Amino acid sequence: MAGGDSLDVDGRRIPITNLEKVLYPATGTRKYEVIDYYNRIADVMLPHLAGRPVTRKRWPNGVDSMPFFEKDLPPSAPDWLDRFGEQHSKRVITYPLATSRADLVWFGQMAALELHTPQWRVPSDESAPKADRLVLDLDPGPGVPLSQCAEVALMIRDMLEAAGLTAYPVSSGGKGMHLYARFERPVAPDSARTVAKQIATSLAASHPDSITATMSKSLREGKVFIDWSQNSGSKTTLAPYSMRGREEPWVAAPRSWDELADPDIRQLLFHEVLERVAADGDLLGGLDAPHDDSEDTENSDDDTDRNDRTAASDDDAPDPVQASAVVSLREYRRKRDADKTPEPFGDDAFAQQRETEEPAGPIFVIQEHHARRLHYDFRLERDGVLVSWAVPKNLPDDPGQNRLAVHTEDHPMDYADFEGDIPAGEYGGGHVEIWDRGTYETEKWRPDEVIVRLHGERVQGRYALIKTGDKNWLAHLMSDEPRPIMPDSLRDPRPMLATDESIEKLDGRDWAFEGKWDGYRILLRYIDGNFRLTSRSGIDMTADFPELRSLADDLGLIDVVLDGEVVALDASGRTNFTLLAARNNTDDDLTVKLYLFDILYLNGTSLLRRPWSQRRELLEELAPAFARSPYAEVPALLDGPGRAAVEHSREQGYEGVVAKRRSSTYQQGRRTTQWLKHKNWSDIEVVIGGYRPGRGNRSHTIGSLLLGLPEDTGLRYVGRVGTGFSDAQLRALAEELEPLRIKRCPFVDKLDRPVASSAVWVLPTIVGEVRFMDWTTTGHLRHPSWRGIRRDKLPGDL
Repeated sequence: MAGGDSLDVDGRRIPITNLEKVLYPATGTRKYEVIDYYNRIADVMLPHLAGRPVTRKRWPNGVDSMPFFEKDLPPSAPDWLDRFGEQHSKRVITYPLATSRADLVWFGQMAALELHTPQWRVPSDESAPKADRLVLDLDPGPGVPLSQCAEVALMIRDMLEAAGLTAYPVSSGGKGMHLYARFERPVAPDSARTVAKQIATSLAASHPDSITATMSKSLREGKVFIDWSQNSGSKTTLAPYSMRGREEPWVAAPRSWDELADPDIRQLLFHEVLERVAADGDLLGGLDAPHDDSEDTENSDDDTDRNDRTAASDDDAPDPVQASAVVSLREYRRKRDADKTPEPFGDDAFAQQRETEEPAGPIFVIQEHHARRLHYDFRLERDGVLVSWAVPKNLPDDPGQNRLAVHTEDHPMDYADFEGDIPAGEYGGGHVEIWDRGTYETEKWRPDEVIVRLHGERVQGRYALIKTGDKNWLAHLMSDEPRPIMPDSLRDPRPMLATDESIEKLDGRDWAFEGKWDGYRILLRYIDGNFRLTSRSGIDMTADFPELRSLADDLGLIDVVLDGEVVALDASGRTNFTLLAARNNTDDDLTVKLYLFDILYLNGTSLLRRPWSQRRELLEELAPAFARSPYAEVPALLDGPGRAAVEHSREQGYEGVVAKRRSSTYQQGRRTTQWLKHKNWSDIEVVIGGYRPGRGNRSHTIGSLLLGLPEDTGLRYVGRVGTGFSDAQLRALAEELEPLRIKRCPFVDKLDRPVASSAVWVLPTIVGEVRFMDWTTTGHLRHPSWRGIRRDKLPGDL
């Protein structure tokens, strides 16, 4: 480079002006630094601009001023700039094509901070341009951090990898991220746009609380918007390595996938990008490599390439379902070697047969597959492919059952006739034979729910497939009969209770071990669409936990009664009853979750007389229904024997362990030795009978609570507790006890004069919980500490 009023860049003379002008006032970044950046970044940036018309966004007076877009080259543009003329509605617009370092320096001199390009390259002949890459713009809504965009990018990466496409992440230099993928054979822009839309809408349907594919800004609060529209032939995207006209000189920076796992990921400044490129080179090296045009010849002998090319380069934009099938069949072929497996690869014979026949309806097939583990493959004809699920235990034959179904890649239609042996070592290696086949009718087909009526030789009836997670679905046989009447024994269910007894000598053969959770025992009842939560005492607590209502959506068509524990999780992920009890009197952002550990009723069938082992198996099959919910979980069992389970519970900070005999039936409302419990601490539930006013800094509130236990003769005094309260809890307790004040002492035994003389008595209706060391010789609690009110219990329960 030479000094003076011009620069010499690789033999090109570029006039320069105002090098000291500040273009980014917040950081003091000057025009000469912008020019220097584009000069130094040229080697890695130019391959991603090559052949793409460049639209410039210019800030001649700095980023605090109004910018303008510039498409057409001005008359003063250098003669050596390559050009591309594109016919617009009334005129031809002449765009620059960036081919050299000098081009980028000239853009910098013009204060063209942002360079935007389409996803297509200028064709070498008169044909229409074709897109050689896919882009998805991840735009965070209000309050959404960049790390949430990174999580969505990882989901999209997995979808693209399943389709045989490599994804490349770029932090946009603005608020969000761009995700690119390379088409090995270019496609029509409308086809690329349709595939991008299918990806976006599919993820939005699977994650409606965190992702949207809708452009309306009113729907973006707390969500990531996946903008699929930038694949249109008329749209452009900020080019990789371009600067941004934002407050600071951020850059559209290629990132590694490891970086996307960092919760503190942020946008990068131009000098950071230069340092990264010097150290690591171009992280997008494989995105815009030249294409081999010979792969698109009509006479290719490679069947797989021919089929992929037909799918990927069709100029007619497919509908979303067809676009999904294009991606899925590519995944099917990617997993298989046509030279090693006898499986079909999607020739036209079956399709031609379907066209010449007069089919009674779309077909289904169930194939028995003796792979590493025996399972059954359930396939439904849909839009020219077989949409497929692997069902480990086959479709259920009882409306009281639900079976796990794992969604797999779509298969070609000719797979419906396939029987034979897939060689060992190949994908799905093992024997395949047709178990049943027939036709079906569709009642509903949505991204998360499919209802069909099957007409086969061995299987008939209405089946629902309900999506519960990423690939997990539940298969359910729907009864055509009226819904079964709920048994009277389960209209007002009560939980089974455990007995305090040592479990350390119990074996793991006859006994199962669960964590004892520090929360409220809850029964979830979801029948005929009605959702209800009740406590151990029958108190309706549905309104107490409004966040749990979303579980009704996860259950879908399933009628069920479940047993569990509502807990609050602290920052370490451990259950904390004090947080749960005080949740309405604190500003802390608590995580509330329902831990589920038993099932009493399922789709018209009472499970009370089934052994625990069968109930647990059914519960685990139902567990995927909650896989996407932040509010429910089926915790894993603890390894036995009893001594090991207790030790593990102590290490993990659990409240204790519950041991359940594997053969035990569910005995509602009874405390039984079929279930035993071990507690790691001494906790007790007590009744508040009064309080002593506070002194000093507690002079206007409660000093200590007077506690009792109900007995046949009345309320027995067991001492007082004055620690473990927050100021907010004390204020709330004082307000709650004020209307309960009475004149007579509710305790049957005589209290010490100093305590009784200053006590305020209250109606003994509120149950609380305290933790204590042991009992004194006078029958009082030693070193008690308040834990909270038990809203789920009444005094008669103690």
